[in-house]
Amino acid sequence: MDGYYAFMLVATALVLMMTVPALALFYGGMSRSKSVLNMMMMSYIAAAIVGILYVAVGWSMGWAGDGTFFASPTDMLWLKDVPTDGYIGVMFQMTFAIITVALISGAVADRMKFSAWVVFVPLWALLAYFPMAHMVFSCTEDSLICGRIGAQDYAGGTAVHINAGVAALVLVLLLGKRIGWPKDQMRPHNLTLTMLGAGLLWFGWYGFNVGSIVFTGATDEENVAQFFSETGRTFANTTLATMAAILGWLLVERLMHGKATSLGAASGIVAGLVAITPAAGAVDIEGAVAIGVIAGAVCAWAVGWKYKLGYDDSLDVVGVHLVGGIAGTVLIGVFSTSDGAGGIDGLLYGGGLGSLGDQVLGVLVAVVFSGVITAIIGLAIKFTLGLRIDEEDEVEGIDLAAHGETAYDLHTGMGGGGGGKTGVLGTQPVVTEGAR
Repeated sequence: MDGYYAFMLVATALVLMMTVPALALFYGGMSRSKSVLNMMMMSYIAAAIVGILYVAVGWSMGWAGDGTFFASPTDMLWLKDVPTDGYIGVMFQMTFAIITVALISGAVADRMKFSAWVVFVPLWALLAYFPMAHMVFSCTEDSLICGRIGAQDYAGGTAVHINAGVAALVLVLLLGKRIGWPKDQMRPHNLTLTMLGAGLLWFGWYGFNVGSIVFTGATDEENVAQFFSETGRTFANTTLATMAAILGWLLVERLMHGKATSLGAASGIVAGLVAITPAAGAVDIEGAVAIGVIAGAVCAWAVGWKYKLGYDDSLDVVGVHLVGGIAGTVLIGVFSTSDGAGGIDGLLYGGGLGSLGDQVLGVLVAVVFSGVITAIIGLAIKFTLGLRIDEEDEVEGIDLAAHGETAYDLHTGMGGGGGGKTGVLGTQPVVTEGAR
């Protein structure tokens, strides 16, 4: 057991690193230079708020007992009756809650009020994520997605990625398009940061997927062997699906646009990781590679939907996390094997349509639940505090408007940072609208 606790400590630290700094760097590099600090701050403030809220009521809502949508918020309030050696499991699940909320921020880059984000984060965690975590991860008899429907989700295709992806779509519809989009070019300002963030996400994801193994505590030889077997499976599947997704994304990108880009490679990494998350313990290596290739290709194609359908998803949260999460969750019903964690054969292994139907139903529940809850929260904030910054502040840059700072000293001989609407020493920032 000592070895397992050490393993979970490392896994928990890796998942926390996925938000700060990995996701912050990934999203920050994709943002415009006048928005990068705000983008990164949205991840950091999400970690601070959700972490405390999770310990207060989130663990209790997810794990305190049975229930269709959530368990009692008060039975384990502030970890009441949780033994100290159980805190490791609490912290691990807390990091999942943190990154799920932070993922949404990429869709609303450049234009959402920081104050609105600070209000949205705890409300969405409380009403959307904590219940969804119970429905998926607690796997009690009555929990809706895992228990009643019987859908497999190893590490969060529904609770994390579909949940966040749907919320992102709802928020961008409520916020509206950025000024100048899609006419103005709004390219990433620093792809080096994005590539670094993607690499750190890949590294941290081993904590995300492999750490999701449930060890019963029994130390008999058969149980220990099963633990190491599942560890090897999830580690290999996470690695190979991600590699395959890079290739799938770049192939589609090359066919559609004539070039294979670094942004495409970084996005392919994330798409593969998203898709294999629910399936990591359920499929074999061949299934993992197939899921990775499919997810990389489909997500590369899906990110262009925003131009056709007219929704301004700034950093492609919908195209990568919603679409990738749906792909990975549904494809369990095709590629899962009976020797995997769920013990269920998928369609290609003679299992028929039963598992595939369960997976599709689980996806539909996640989409509807997240969509309704996010719409209620978003509309409440929009008609009270307001969701969007002023037009003048959006043009000038949300970093200055919200934080009184700029990410880069673009003025020779002047100090960095700066405060107030006009930046350092009363000068206007060099960056113009549409530049990254």
